[in-house]
Amino acid sequence: MKNIRTIVIMAAAALVAMVSCTEKVEDTVEYLEVNKTNMAGSWQLVEWDGAGLDESTYMYINFIRNDETYQMWQNIDSFTDVPREITGSFYIYTDADGNAVIRGNYDHDSGDWAHRYIVKDLTAGTMTWIASDDETFVQKFVRVDSIPFE
Repeated sequence: MKNIRTIVIMAAAALVAMVSCTEKVEDTVEYLEVNKTNMAGSWQLVEWDGAGLDESTYMYINFIRNDETYQMWQNIDSFTDVPREITGSFYIYTDADGNAVIRGNYDHDSGDWAHRYIVKDLTAGTMTWIASDDETFVQKFVRVDSIPFE
């Protein structure tokens, strides 16, 4: 009888040990405050309105925090083999709902960006922009070490 009780206790302990070892440990994501320091650097657009970009289509942006300017290289509205360089200024502010919003303007008298974007889920390597006037207009970016056209 003692042997059966010992076996049951050992089996229960082994079962508990196996369950605790197989539990999935959730990775915690560290979200960053949306500010010019955390957004500084080079980013690549990887998704637009839920779809990945075509392999021949690209958009890179480099945010320069010291003077709140950016450099962008893209071929979304140009010939696919010719990168178009665009420069301008950007500004980050908090709207009435507490959202971090980025807006910008283009150099060369081209005016403001078409949208102001709510910046969501900023991490060290990713961020999402949602047009403040059209929540279906969503862009996802990943941080890159360098931009091929710099």
